[in-house]
Amino acid sequence: MILGPGAFLRVGLLLLVAVILQLSVVGQIGVLGSYADLTPLAVAAVAFYGGSIAGSAAGFAAGLLLDLATGATMGASSLVLTAVGYGVGRFREVRDPSHGLLPIAVGAFATAGWVTAYAAVSFMLDVGATVSPLVIRDAAVTVMLGALLALPVFILSRKLLAPALAFDPRELRRRRGAPSETGPLGLRGLEV
Repeated sequence: MILGPGAFLRVGLLLLVAVILQLSVVGQIGVLGSYADLTPLAVAAVAFYGGSIAGSAAGFAAGLLLDLATGATMGASSLVLTAVGYGVGRFREVRDPSHGLLPIAVGAFATAGWVTAYAAVSFMLDVGATVSPLVIRDAAVTVMLGALLALPVFILSRKLLAPALAFDPRELRRRRGAPSETGPLGLRGLEV
């Protein structure tokens, strides 16, 4: 969960840097005919560390900024990135993942969701989207590039957002070395 006014500035800075880097640097480097996309990775990182509400808000803000900067159809990116942010945040809230390499899978799925849903929205709005087998290849390459860039993006996002994150009280007790509230079998509340 992300709390405090400093959190808004940190998340806003993260999203602004991600969109600027996407449009000026990363979006210009082609790999196998496709391009990496930092925006869904930044939204996924905020959602992964902040939860579904923070992820939804970050997705909406990043999508709006992306639409304004590119002159694309207003609201298409916001709609899709809001859903991506909510989905990643909800996954984090429900599953409570703890593996160190999980950001790679989360980044890949967030990028896949972004590419698929944005293509569907563009096709429904008739923005000039074309359908060909090359679209599937480009989407697969974009997802692979997203998986490769996910770990560095999540690590940098974690460092930027760490002072603004509100941790679970059980996590703070564990960090201080206090005894946990679990019984000898590891079940919370079970006293044997």
